[in-house]
Amino acid sequence: MYYGNVSGVLRDARTNQPLANVAISTTPATSAVVTDAQGSFLLERVPTGRLAITASKTEYQPATTTITVEENQTAQVAIILTKSQTATAPAAPTRPAPADQANVPGPDVTLEWHPVRPALLSDSLRYDVLLYESNSTVRRQLLTNSRDTTVRATGLQYNTTYFWQVTIRNGSGAATRSNLWSFTTGALPDNRYLFAREVNGNTDIYSSNTTGSMLLRLTTSASVETAPRLSPNRDRIAYASNATGQYQLYTMNRDGSDQRQITQLPVEGYFNFGTGYCWSPDGSQLLYSSYNKLYRINRDGTGLTLIATAPAERHFRECDWTSQGNRIVVQTVGVSVYDSELYYLKPDGTGLTLAIGNLPGRLDSPSFSVDGRRLLYTRDVDGYDDGTGRQLNAHIFSQLLDGSNLVDISAGTGSGASAANSKPLGFNDVLPHYAPDGSKVIFVQVNNVARSVPEVWIVDLNGANRMRLFENATYPDWK
Repeated sequence: MYYGNVSGVLRDARTNQPLANVAISTTPATSAVVTDAQGSFLLERVPTGRLAITASKTEYQPATTTITVEENQTAQVAIILTKSQTATAPAAPTRPAPADQANVPGPDVTLEWHPVRPALLSDSLRYDVLLYESNSTVRRQLLTNSRDTTVRATGLQYNTTYFWQVTIRNGSGAATRSNLWSFTTGALPDNRYLFAREVNGNTDIYSSNTTGSMLLRLTTSASVETAPRLSPNRDRIAYASNATGQYQLYTMNRDGSDQRQITQLPVEGYFNFGTGYCWSPDGSQLLYSSYNKLYRINRDGTGLTLIATAPAERHFRECDWTSQGNRIVVQTVGVSVYDSELYYLKPDGTGLTLAIGNLPGRLDSPSFSVDGRRLLYTRDVDGYDDGTGRQLNAHIFSQLLDGSNLVDISAGTGSGASAANSKPLGFNDVLPHYAPDGSKVIFVQVNNVARSVPEVWIVDLNGANRMRLFENATYPDWK
């Protein structure tokens, strides 16, 4: 009988790390050994000839290899073990947060769960997380093969039930699913403010409560969405978007869903980039300007009606419509934005009457008071005119419809106010509207240097108590 030796090493197929305590047996039978801490083993005085070596370890598939043993030689062998697919599966995750069937505010929710014996297993555990929306085929993969035990679900719908499930997977690939948990988002917050905001070069529409703690981004496209207006019925938001290449009117739900294009003729013209429109007092129609034409259109996009044509070489621009006396005020401009006039007319286009003629400086943004008795607008009191449309010192004015009882709100000249309440030098007050209860004016304050960041402010009707509401915000609406 002749003899030789066999030396070998055992490694994990996935990690290539040495495997200790692997049982080594042979056919024909020789001595039985196990691998050391370095995954090595040595069989001495093995009969020469063919020898089958089998390696076995818990959670691994057995592996057998055949070698030839030669006299007085040491045969080298390397064996790779693969973890068994039938390895013990990890326990299902527990303790979800939010708790199962919880009510949460939304629209963003942090989901959290806990593995069993995390101190022992956390390094090798991986998680997949799926989120399902009720009554919908929508399914979102929130996590894939991640070590994290928390994930943020963003942009959820309000007043909606969601189901979520975590799949846990250990290092051997064995997986277990958690129970199917659920949570329900709260009702849509009654945000009373709308505005446009530019972030990283993209302009979108937001809604907010007074403090900004319930800020909602309502549009997310790469185009410009601006000039939001909530309908008098408080059910739909109108806004302008240049998604088609020209500014058109759209409407959407108050949570930003169900966005629909309403117009086919653009809301454009001299210095009109989607800003020349308003709701009818009953919320059934929209009034908008397209170059030298003024149109009415139903809120669903039907019933387009031409109601007025602007005077020669002029275009319609901003407008407002009051139920008190069923009256419209509309701005017309010439090829220079400093050439501006305000007119009253009836909703059928008749009765066109000059309200305010062309004055030095820019004249913009006419709107009615809640009771329809006063007209609000802005004018650059410095009378600046440089051909670019810039203003140096725009003030908010209020007057009765016949032009009497003029109040310079920005100067704080109303009864009970003082010069300390006035607009700061170097700034413009623009885009004003009355508050829904008629007690204040909401407007934009912006430095008169080009590309300055606008802010939304409110002020009393007499010019007192100026207060900032929102930074980096413009075209405010308050219902």
